[in-house]
This record gives sequence, structure tokens and C-alpha cells, in this order.
Amino acid sequence: MTVRDILKMGDPRLLRMAQPVAQSGFDSDALHLLITDLLDTMRAANGAGLAAPQIGVDLQVVIFGSRDKNPRYPDRPIVPPTVLVNPVITPLSAEGTTTGDTPQEDDWEGCLSVPGLRGLVPRWSRIRYTGFDQYGDPIDRTVDGFHARVVQHECDHLWGKLYPMRVRDFSQFGYTEVLFPELS
Repeated sequence: MTVRDILKMGDPRLLRMAQPVAQSGFDSDALHLLITDLLDTMRAANGAGLAAPQIGVDLQVVIFGSRDKNPRYPDRPIVPPTVLVNPVITPLSAEGTTTGDTPQEDDWEGCLSVPGLRGLVPRWSRIRYTGFDQYGDPIDRTVDGFHARVVQHECDHLWGKLYPMRVRDFSQFGYTEVLFPELS
């Protein structure tokens, strides 16, 4: 149970592809300790989610959500607390199919690895995500809106992407205190 240092943009470890958790790694002391450290670190930083690579652990493990409103995203709906291991994301059309157009929405994002900044980022508006919880039990959810955005953002960390890499218009990227003084 430790609040770990969060790696910052520029650290090359954030650009690596994380490794899947092996079947033997589920429900292990090491995985439970990692999840506890992720939760403690995310809560201490008021995060909406956190990925293992952000604390220097090269595994496909993300956590996100909370039971209460997040002070960094006060107007956003609550996302259920989730541990997601070895995730797969499938974009969905408005009808829920994987064929045809998969619409994207632009919205503001921040990141604990890019402190003090926010950017307008396109994300699929509706997704299906699958994976496992820490015990190896399957997770299969179809979500949209902020929930879908948070999952995509956290999973990007597993694939060596930070949200500024997705920003299309850098006039819509800047310091939170300037863009959103009410959050400062």
C-alpha cells in the first residue's frame, strides 16, 4: 500500500507497449499489490484512472472510476470502479455494430502524466471493452460517453500513447488554469 511516483511525459517508459498479464499472474500477491498501489496513487492524485505503465510497471493493467465525483472532472458522471487486465477495445457504431461508421467525439482530457495541461481529444463515442479482473474473471461491457473516454485514455497508456499524441488542433491544448480557471 504505497503512493507511487507517477511518470511524466518525456519519460521513455511511457512510450513502451505493456506486456499482457500471464494466466499464472492472476489472483497473485504481486498483482493484488500492484492494484493496491495503483488505487492509492490514483486517489492521492485525484485521478479518474491510472495505468500500470504510469508508475513504471510494464503490464497491461488499468484501474478507473470511483464511487464519488472526481474533483478534476466535477461535471462528469461517475464511472464504476474497475480493474481491467489485458483489455481489448472495439469501437461501435451508434447501432452497436462493429461495421460502418464508428463516430468520434471531441472532449477535454487531462492526465496525471501530463500535469497541469488539458487538450481536446477525439475518441470513439461508444465502445465494447473486454478483458479480465484481477482474479481472471472475464469483463465484457458496452459503454459510451465519459466512461468510454476514460477506458480509451487509460488503455492508450498500455500501447505507449499519451493523449497529446491524439490532439488534432493545438489551439485547443493548454494549461488547465488558463483554459478552465474554475478548476484551479
